[in-house]
Amino acid sequence: MSHPEVGDDAPAFVATVGTSDHESFDLEDHIGGGPVVVVFFPGAFTPPCSNEMIALQGRLDRFEDANATLLGVSADSPFCQGAFREEHGIEFDLVSDTAREAIDAYDVRIDIPELGLHGIANRSVFVVDGDGAVAYQWVAEDPTNEPDYEELLEAAEAA
Repeated sequence: MSHPEVGDDAPAFVATVGTSDHESFDLEDHIGGGPVVVVFFPGAFTPPCSNEMIALQGRLDRFEDANATLLGVSADSPFCQGAFREEHGIEFDLVSDTAREAIDAYDVRIDIPELGLHGIANRSVFVVDGDGAVAYQWVAEDPTNEPDYEELLEAAEAA
């Protein structure tokens, strides 16, 4: 397996939205209405993930101006993600991939044994354009790294 590259069809996946009502999420429902920014993160409530989600939330207006749908995806439970969203005032959807379907489809599964975390998502970002193709991708060499938010915004605006 390898990460989807720019120009590849973005792998579809179905998961659960991290809210109290556990509604189902299907990536295909979001394609065609503007770019979809899929942000994989290792775990809710860890400092780099909190920083990243707060940074994205702070730029949400600009993503919306680009007609982009922003999604955070992790292996956390929907309950955990719901609490994480409330704590940090996150207004975009978080998607609970407890089955690792998306994590494996995008080949971003990692282990951080020193934190007791196994089979979680590496920090990575994929921008999916209106045709369902990958327009931009970034995968962290080290999960504590954060993406270049300006570069990501420009990719969403261009998609």
